[in-house]
Amino acid sequence: MASGSTQPQFRYTQPPSKVLHLRNLPWECTDEELIELGKPFGKIVNTKCNVGANRNQAFVEFEDLNQAIAMVSYYASSPEPAQVRGKTVYIQYSNRQEIINNKPTGDVAGNVLLVTIEGVDASHVSIEVLHLVFSAFGFVHKIATFEKTAGFQALVQFSDPQTAFAAKDALDGRSIPSYLLPENMGPFALKMTFSAHTDLNVKFQSHRSRDYTNPYLPVAPSAIDGGGQFFTSHDAKKQETESNVLLVSMENMQYAVNVDVLHTVFSSFGPVQKIAIFEKNAGFHALVQYPDIGTASAAKQALEGHCVYDGGFCRLHLTYSHHTDISVKVNNDRSRDYTISNTPILNNQPSILGQQPQPPIPGATSPQYNNAPPGQMPGLMTAPSPIGAWNMGVGPMTQLPSQMPHGPPYLSNSFAR
Repeated sequence: MASGSTQPQFRYTQPPSKVLHLRNLPWECTDEELIELGKPFGKIVNTKCNVGANRNQAFVEFEDLNQAIAMVSYYASSPEPAQVRGKTVYIQYSNRQEIINNKPTGDVAGNVLLVTIEGVDASHVSIEVLHLVFSAFGFVHKIATFEKTAGFQALVQFSDPQTAFAAKDALDGRSIPSYLLPENMGPFALKMTFSAHTDLNVKFQSHRSRDYTNPYLPVAPSAIDGGGQFFTSHDAKKQETESNVLLVSMENMQYAVNVDVLHTVFSSFGPVQKIAIFEKNAGFHALVQYPDIGTASAAKQALEGHCVYDGGFCRLHLTYSHHTDISVKVNNDRSRDYTISNTPILNNQPSILGQQPQPPIPGATSPQYNNAPPGQMPGLMTAPSPIGAWNMGVGPMTQLPSQMPHGPPYLSNSFAR
């Protein structure tokens, strides 16, 4: 009996068909890998993966018969066999003329997007940047990145097809904002289609894949340095140790932010115990203390990259602090201990931004800050309302303020075609 290595790569027992039968595929071969294999010869409009007892066979359907013939003819005469993940793939015409009961790849909305990042050194786009971009439209369950002949790609899994469709509709063909990228990198354009996947199989947390639904998933050995720390991106940022205290910094501070403003924002996720504002390296910083790590984690996950004021002003950047209990010696517009009731509030410390605003009063005229025209101060996030997509499954149901959009305000204007 002939061994598997000597069997012919093509069989001509069937007449030509738009549908090709592929054998000897690697385990859990994906639709994307099949599309990539057939892409040079034409458009694949349908696929059927993991067929047969060993799940190592598949069918691909081309848009046109001549495209299927071109693929068969090319590999029949080529010294290099068709390969997927280094395995030789055996190809023959199928006895069927179309694949039935399967979704046309890329055309029907699913909850997983196949994203191609185009640009020089696109592989340097970190998984954290991708998460920030796509989480603007809803909770991202999982991300897996990989490199193919088409370039650097990622699979991004949402909760449902509606959320994925909204992200695709807003981002397809646009570029990642330059301020999310390291200096002298980009531009990077996003091209995306719907994937046939519905649930990505992420086995490890690493700089190439992430499961945001399972914080207990093991970290890939390749993502751990000699000191036992987790590398999360190409610039070797180390994973922070979680804490109940968040370190807050802001960019694009065109409007003032005081303790009351921060309390309005952060108390949407649970009781805030203490807040302390300070200046470091000529920048605004604050410490926000929660009673537990779970509440702090939920707030950090939901608020990172969002803006305090409409129009992209006062964008939040959050990390975990090494502090666990903030020392507040006086209550004023720069520090507050909410665990002590009826404590007089002093105002004897100057603000780094001058006079601080009080929370907006309905019907009142907004104060003027940083030369903004009176009455045009952007809306501050106010009354909380539940948004299920932000529920991280940690602690109580998280809530976002009613004026907080589902995506950071920068998305509407900052993604340039």
